[in-house]
Amino acid sequence: MAPKMDTVQSDTVLPRRTSVVVIGGGIVGTSTALFLAEKGIPVVLCEKGRVGGEQSGRNWGWTRVMGRDVREIPLGLESLKLWRRMNAITGAETGFRQAGIVYLCEDQATIDRHEAWLEKARPFQLDSRLVGPEELATLFPGMARSFKAGLYTPSDGKAEPTKASPAIAEAARKLGAKVFTECAVRTIETKGGRVSGVVTEKGQIDCDTVVLAGGAWSRLFAGSLGLKLPALNMLSSVMRTTPVQGGPELAGSGAGFSFRKRLDGGYTVALRASGVAEITPDSFKLFFDFLPHLLAERHEMSLRFGSRFFEELMRPSRWAADAITPMEKMRVLDPKPVASSFTKARDMFVSAFPALKGIEVAEGWGGLIDATPDAIPVISPVDSIPGFFLTTGFSGHGFGIGPGAGKLAADLIAGDTPAVDPKPYRYSRFLDGSWRMDRQMARM
Repeated sequence: MAPKMDTVQSDTVLPRRTSVVVIGGGIVGTSTALFLAEKGIPVVLCEKGRVGGEQSGRNWGWTRVMGRDVREIPLGLESLKLWRRMNAITGAETGFRQAGIVYLCEDQATIDRHEAWLEKARPFQLDSRLVGPEELATLFPGMARSFKAGLYTPSDGKAEPTKASPAIAEAARKLGAKVFTECAVRTIETKGGRVSGVVTEKGQIDCDTVVLAGGAWSRLFAGSLGLKLPALNMLSSVMRTTPVQGGPELAGSGAGFSFRKRLDGGYTVALRASGVAEITPDSFKLFFDFLPHLLAERHEMSLRFGSRFFEELMRPSRWAADAITPMEKMRVLDPKPVASSFTKARDMFVSAFPALKGIEVAEGWGGLIDATPDAIPVISPVDSIPGFFLTTGFSGHGFGIGPGAGKLAADLIAGDTPAVDPKPYRYSRFLDGSWRMDRQMARM
């Protein structure tokens, strides 16, 4: 079952021309459209299904800097600045609350890992710190489980995935952007080697710039243009509970489960080890690129071979501009979750917070996370197609850093001073192999 998103009505008349077309109506695509519109740049957002309908509406809802790869911390900080103003920016409820997040530590090895991260993050002057059992008891009154320590970041927060992307899309529209739902972009057109427009299922739009913010569809779309984009889609399973009185206000993770209090009084809960890397034809093509990542995350996910292998094997990789595309045949990715994880996660949550006894699983869903081999996104122009930009591969971090990513993309497109250094997110790192060196340097 998919979570119920706030609805965004589609514009009706497709413009013949604009400056920028954004492909994809998730958190990154809508944020890119918003900040382009804020700069006074004409922009059209095309979403093949509904705004926020895939992973942007199915994630945990965390907005954090804590624990991030040091290359993502600047983007995380920029995003938090924007999240804190997002309700004012959009004039709507996005669910953002600066509630704080805690990573709970059961053993010394986990504490050591967090201490190592704190040392690497020190130059950014974050408010993250390790707290002991006594402070944990204050942060989480009524918690029955005892933990050795916790990594706590008061400035981190949470928002509502079902509300945020729609609110941002509507805010972009108020500033002049056009938003089209159930309007797949089939291909881009070029003239003289650079972008000249897009062909959608509803007609053609001439433009100077195209931004691909397609999430789990980005590799397929980029491949149809002859571009190599190393990305695999990982299955995540998340559920929400019925509303309950009391319970922790902070978001947290540890002892195998993660949780966030929702605006409706329930909780979003996930079992940390329920991630699935489904074996697909791309798994073999990208095996050596992803092997280090899979080994590092082997305790958090499992491999599975199933029907998706054959579905993707039979799916066309290229198509004519006047042909129905795979994106039109599947408007919204709605994969089956690992349902067995929901009761287990609820039981773990209640075991840690006995006062929540009686809380029930209300619904659960699956989502596909687009991951790169280094778990760092691509926010970058594509040199081989002037006027074409990628904003994709957020590796499960897209909701939290989406606003900053959209701001960075808008700055790059406009030729303005970028909000953060774009170098770590360059697409070319996957063409020249420098991503491997970047990853090694980040771990030192």
